Amino acid sequence: MGSIYKSLLIIKSPIKSFIGFTESSISLLKHCTNHRLITQGQVIHTHLYKLGISSHRHIAVKLLIMYLDFKKSSEVDQLLKDYNTFDMIVHNCLISANVNWANVDEARKLFDEMPQRNEVSWTALISGYLKCGRVDESMELFRRNPFQNVISWTAAISGLLSNGMRLESLELFLEMLRDGVWPNNVTFVSVVRACTEMEELALGVSVVSLVVKLGFEEDVSVCNSLITFSLRLGEMDMASAIFKRMGKRDVISWTAILDMYVEMGDLREARKVFDEMPERNEVSWSAMISRYTQKGYSKDAIELFRQMIENRINPNSSCLSSAINALANLKLLQPGKTIHAHVTKIGLANDVFISSSLIDLYGSCGSPNDGRLVFDTVQNKNVVCWNTLISAYSSNGQHEEAKKLFDQIAVKSIGSWNSMVTGYLENEQYDKVFEVFNDMLLSGQTPDISTLSSVLCACANLTSLQKGKDIHGKTFKLGFQHNVFVGTSLVDMYAKSGDIENSKRVFNKMTEKNEVSWTAMIQGLAENGYAEESLELFQQMEKTTCIKPNELILLAILFACSHCGLVDKGLHYFNLMETVYKIKPNERHYTCVVDMLSRSGRVREAEDLIKSMPCEPEVNAWAALLSGCKTYGEDEIAERTAATIQELAEQKSGGYVLLSNVYASAGKWREVLKTRKLMKERGLKKSGGCSWIEVRNELHLFYAQDASGNELNEICGVLEQLKYHMLVLYEHN
Repeated sequence: MGSIYKSLLIIKSPIKSFIGFTESSISLLKHCTNHRLITQGQVIHTHLYKLGISSHRHIAVKLLIMYLDFKKSSEVDQLLKDYNTFDMIVHNCLISANVNWANVDEARKLFDEMPQRNEVSWTALISGYLKCGRVDESMELFRRNPFQNVISWTAAISGLLSNGMRLESLELFLEMLRDGVWPNNVTFVSVVRACTEMEELALGVSVVSLVVKLGFEEDVSVCNSLITFSLRLGEMDMASAIFKRMGKRDVISWTAILDMYVEMGDLREARKVFDEMPERNEVSWSAMISRYTQKGYSKDAIELFRQMIENRINPNSSCLSSAINALANLKLLQPGKTIHAHVTKIGLANDVFISSSLIDLYGSCGSPNDGRLVFDTVQNKNVVCWNTLISAYSSNGQHEEAKKLFDQIAVKSIGSWNSMVTGYLENEQYDKVFEVFNDMLLSGQTPDISTLSSVLCACANLTSLQKGKDIHGKTFKLGFQHNVFVGTSLVDMYAKSGDIENSKRVFNKMTEKNEVSWTAMIQGLAENGYAEESLELFQQMEKTTCIKPNELILLAILFACSHCGLVDKGLHYFNLMETVYKIKPNERHYTCVVDMLSRSGRVREAEDLIKSMPCEPEVNAWAALLSGCKTYGEDEIAERTAATIQELAEQKSGGYVLLSNVYASAGKWREVLKTRKLMKERGLKKSGGCSWIEVRNELHLFYAQDASGNELNEICGVLEQLKYHMLVLYEHN
């Protein structure tokens, strides 16, 4: 604005040079047009009118362009009165304006009225027809055009491309070359885009050669299009080489190469590029923040979002959604509420993607009812909104609310069904998982990879082998047998159901294995007593893959060593955790080592290890030690351990239950009753035990002290008969 008023002062000052004054006025009018400053433009027009030079041809043309751009029809009509004779520039301005307004027929009328035309006239009308999708009329004009230079050829090529006629645009490009017309940078951008969309690698490489030959390899727009072409076809090295050769880069160049590393999942290199960027736009920031969130680096995403705000970059809806998702992952409710207030203030609260993220945030932070308030304010709810709220209620154990919402959805997507399945799975209601899955099949909805993985997880937790085999059959029918997630779920299901041979068979047939796949197989072998084989598979993974051992794999290895008496080997791996694998042992690792030492009679070492732990020992660690004391007659250590367990039991029922079980295994029933009485006095409750049995594909659950079963008398009768027969057999033997 300051430059405008300075210029106004200049044109109001005494005229020393008419040519200089005219040039300044024209420049100022052009500035007003480009920056949408119509009020200032009208002020300048008034002053020029008072000076009597507003009808000067060059000034009048600039005024006409300005008023046409702002669609000021009365001012345009007034200016046209000054042109009672033909003026080619004025006619071209009118044609271009009508083309921009999509009044192509009016533009054609003006074109036909012209006694003579230049290349601008022809090109403007050809482009106008192409913009309106009237390709045949456009090409008919193009063939008649006497000014077929690079500008008109480029207009036709890019116009065909914008109408989805990629092959035709490339054919026209080849025709242009045959006619001896050399392309410019705009031509190359359009041609490379056509090659990109058609995935024409060979032709694209030829175009690259021509780019180099004609000296456009330094043109920023051409190089940007070549980078996009390379990335779309998966030629990452080619894209990187083009980027490195560029003498000058703009924000588009940097963002394209940033996207490359982001899509490759190489966040370290992507961040390096991001930090080197001399200029960042909202796309650059959004790409990094969203990928950090997707990859689970939520803290990094939030920190980058904070920096973005500090740099006064306004986040778009995609970026805000990613930031909210990161907060949901970290269960940070208060910062999420702050962003919620901000999006409400700027009018984006109704954005369906942001709303879905907010619903997920409130659900993740245990406030699904707040998520419901967001849901109710969304005017155009999509299925994602519905599914997110269902998941919010399900994950918080409010299954009745989730079911009500689920039943209200007119057209249920696969995500709707998966939200219900996952909710029951997370709350360990495995019988409900099968219920929903069966309803889903009856509705005609085809399960996807997520559905099958969830149902297989339920099968694994219930050790329901037959159901698991049925799902395995469905994976073949649906073509998911080679999917890494389904394969991993099958490995885990078979292993937890005790069918280790089928578990190994599935694992060996997997064409792709990830970290979780190896973990499931190593853990499955260890827990089913195949300790040696588990260790061998671990060594194979280290030798043949780039996968680094994680916490669960090392826990499985320690478990295997414990249960096959390989104490020294187990200690060896335990000592390597921090020094080699860079993993800090947690409570479960220490418990496993304590169990391993206690089982082998090295009880004092086990006690010393518990005392030296950098974290609070689990109750199970003390239980393992107590069990070792009992086996090897270490009464002194046993007394200390039992006293410690009793101290730990002050706040939690788990310690008392463990102590009660230890007394029971030792036959000290008075101590058992004393412990249970103490639990009752302190208001501590033990969660009820649950057993289940599968009969004819139907799951029957039995809870401790539950007398509500319909066939309870018959079951008790059968148990009495079994007890009688067992006693008879015992006496007979």
